[in-house]
Amino acid sequence: MLSINKKALVMITLITALLVFVNYYFGLDEVIRKNNSFYIKLMAWYAVFLIAFAFPYLVIYLTGKAAKVKNIYFLLLLFFAPIIFALKISLRFNFQLTNSYLWNNYWDHIIYWPLLFLITVSILYITWRIADRQQPFYGITLNGVNWKPYWLMLLIMIPLISLASTQPDFLAIYPKLQSITGMNSDAGISWWHILLYELAYGSDFITIELFFRGFLVLAFIKWAGKDAILPMACFYCTIHFGKPLGECISSYFGGILLGIVVYNTRSIFGGLLVHLGIAWMMEVGGYIGHLFK
Repeated sequence: MLSINKKALVMITLITALLVFVNYYFGLDEVIRKNNSFYIKLMAWYAVFLIAFAFPYLVIYLTGKAAKVKNIYFLLLLFFAPIIFALKISLRFNFQLTNSYLWNNYWDHIIYWPLLFLITVSILYITWRIADRQQPFYGITLNGVNWKPYWLMLLIMIPLISLASTQPDFLAIYPKLQSITGMNSDAGISWWHILLYELAYGSDFITIELFFRGFLVLAFIKWAGKDAILPMACFYCTIHFGKPLGECISSYFGGILLGIVVYNTRSIFGGLLVHLGIAWMMEVGGYIGHLFK
C-alpha cells in the first residue's frame, strides 16, 4: 500500500489550484498562444512548466521527505524536463501539400503528432542511455502487468461516454477530426482518412504517457521515491490549460492515480491502455452521436 506524504499532498494541491486559478482568471494560456513567436512560446511555457514541476519538489524537500533532491543529476533533470514538453507544445508545422486549407490542416495533424512522438522519444532515449540504463526504458515493459483492472475501468466508462455522446457540447468537440481540422463528410473524406487520423491522434497519448508517467515518475523515484508522483501530477495539470476547467482540474487527480499505477507496476502500458482507450471511445462516441443527431 502506497503511503502518502500528507503535508506535501496538501501543499502541492494548493500550488496546483493556484496555477489553475491564475490561468483561468487571467487567460494565461491564451496570452502565451496568441500571435507569439516560437521562441516566446517556448520560454513562456518553459517558465510555466518549471514552476509547476520545481515548486512541488521544493515542497517535498522542505517537508524533509526527499533529501536526495540536492543531487546534481536530479537538479539537471529537474530543469531539463520542462524544456522537453515546452518544445513539444510550442512546435508547429505547416506543410503545403495541397491547395486546400482544410486538407493541409488535416495532413499537418497526421504528420504533427507522430513527428512530435519521434522527437520526444529520441530525447528521452538519449537521456535514458546516459542516466537510467539500469531500468527498462521508462516503463516500456509488460512484466507483471495485470490487465483485468484496466479493462474493467474501460468497461465502466462505456455507459458514461455513451451518455455524453448524446450531448451537444460533447458533439461540438468530438470527434476531434471535425473540431481540429474542420473536416467532415462533405470534404470527400473516406474511412482510411479517419483511421489514419485516429492513429496519429493516438500517438500523442503514447508521447504523454511515456513522458509523464514513464520519465517524470520512473526517472525521478531514485531521488524522491513515491513523492515523484505529485510534481508529475502538478506538471500534468498545466498541460491541460485551455481545456474545460473541469477537465483541467480532474487531470491533476487522474495524474496522481496513473502515477500510482506506474509506481507500483513500473510499466506505462496499463495507464496507456486506459488513457488511449477512453480517448478512442470518446472519438467513436462522437462519430456515432453525429450519425443520430
